[in-house]
Amino acid sequence: MIRQRPTRAASLWQGGASAVPDGRGREAQEGHTVAATVAVLGPGGVGGLLAGLLARAGRRVVCLAGDDTAGALRKDGITVHSAAHGDFTTPVEADTVLRETPDVVLVTVKQTALASALERVPPALVGPGTVIVPLLNGVEHMDVLRERYPDAHVVGATIRVESTRTAPGVIEHGTPFTALRLACATPEPAALTQLAESLRGAGAEVVVGGDEKAALWDKLAVLAPFALLTTYFGTPVGEVRTTHRQRMLGVIEEVTAVARAAGATVTTDAVVTFFDTVPETMKSSMQRDVEAARATELDAIGGAVLRAAERHGVPVPDTTALVDRLRGHG
Repeated sequence: MIRQRPTRAASLWQGGASAVPDGRGREAQEGHTVAATVAVLGPGGVGGLLAGLLARAGRRVVCLAGDDTAGALRKDGITVHSAAHGDFTTPVEADTVLRETPDVVLVTVKQTALASALERVPPALVGPGTVIVPLLNGVEHMDVLRERYPDAHVVGATIRVESTRTAPGVIEHGTPFTALRLACATPEPAALTQLAESLRGAGAEVVVGGDEKAALWDKLAVLAPFALLTTYFGTPVGEVRTTHRQRMLGVIEEVTAVARAAGATVTTDAVVTFFDTVPETMKSSMQRDVEAARATELDAIGGAVLRAAERHGVPVPDTTALVDRLRGHG
């Protein structure tokens, strides 16, 4: 049941800010009582990391997953390996379906699993006081969530992090940061304010405010060229930016033009700088999915760019060619 608490187990993990020596988080250390409930739909690499940080900071966390994962979380909690946040294990609650109204729902599944995962969150339990924070790639999931949960506050959000689930409840965090952007018009819902404070207290970087479309498209303008090019060429970014530089520049110019037409502020130069400064061995998650013969988020990333390009009348021949050929891979 949802209120069952797991026992504490041995710890490990990797994360993105100041570590807390006793593993409890600043809010717990300072004696703050945090009663709000955060449901995490999809406790994988990103969801498991955030669930661990929030639980350690004193939040009540309920992870929603399949039978095997939920059972493992109830038994052993979440273990995180992190150079930045410290290695720790923290108990969380877990269930296969939401059974009570939460204050916040973090949606951290992949776009390919979104439709089936939402069955774990009945609309009747999501009310006007609930804040939904989707941390998915792409931009089109916002309409899906608002249609299914019309009474909730659905907040446009992005995250910068590299985090992987190596086993149910075991998270490897590989970046020296966990940075979230929560785009919300004023007045800011109280539950969102509390979530941001808890995440900051746990060591994450959190910015609240700004335009939703700009936030989502600023991310997609970087993600789409990176995912499409590394996956198409089957190489890390270092070879893309050298051997295939002209193709890279063409795709970046097209995608950033679409992003600006959709409301983003990102520049072509900023995305080129990203490509030129990230580690040369870096791969995209889409590339890793293809290598592992898993379903990819091609439609949520590349397809979303093409559909927006058509709406705004922006020509994208290089990007279209990449998406068409990648679609041939299934």
